[in-house]
Amino acid sequence: MIKGFVFDMDGVLLDTESVCDRTWKLAAKDFGVDDKDAMRTISLCRGTNKKTSREIILREIGPDFDVDAFMKTTSDYFKKIEAEEGISTKPYAKECLAYLKGKGYRLALASSTRQVVVERELKTACLYDFFETLVCGDMVANSKPDSEIYATAVRNLNLLPEECVAVEDSPNGLKSGKGAGLVSVMVPDRVGPSEETEKITDYLFDSLKGIIDNF
Repeated sequence: MIKGFVFDMDGVLLDTESVCDRTWKLAAKDFGVDDKDAMRTISLCRGTNKKTSREIILREIGPDFDVDAFMKTTSDYFKKIEAEEGISTKPYAKECLAYLKGKGYRLALASSTRQVVVERELKTACLYDFFETLVCGDMVANSKPDSEIYATAVRNLNLLPEECVAVEDSPNGLKSGKGAGLVSVMVPDRVGPSEETEKITDYLFDSLKGIIDNF
């Protein structure tokens, strides 16, 4: 019996991934990195925390690449876009959370993004108060695809993994939720389903409305 839902934030509730793509393309131009290489690398980084993303960038672009300066540049571009344009919510995000809350489901967030950013963005989007607990990237030792972040969220809800659903958009996030023993829902954003992700996806929906229609 499902009692709780644990949501990823980026690409699931907030349309941050499209902004990240823009920032990476801008920074790639500044640093002389080919667009294709930048987009391939960011795809591998989706769902991971800053430490893991740093390791991936060095592996994919080169060990001598100035990764810290690059990541600061992408962050500066992101802050500029956020300040000037805001961050949009994904379709049905607020409706889905309100529906689940109204049905009595327990809600948690498991995001690889830093806590200060998660709290700011959720509050700006008026989604913060839906969640009983937030587990963020700087609150765990191991990033997605490791299962620690989802296991922690489930413990914070005082529920069993099999009583909870992980809602994700990325392969790294799906591996994390499934590895922790949760039922998995994929709502694709920048990365579509693959043969690998289909094996660990219990439900595949085009949007968060699929949750409203099926739970």
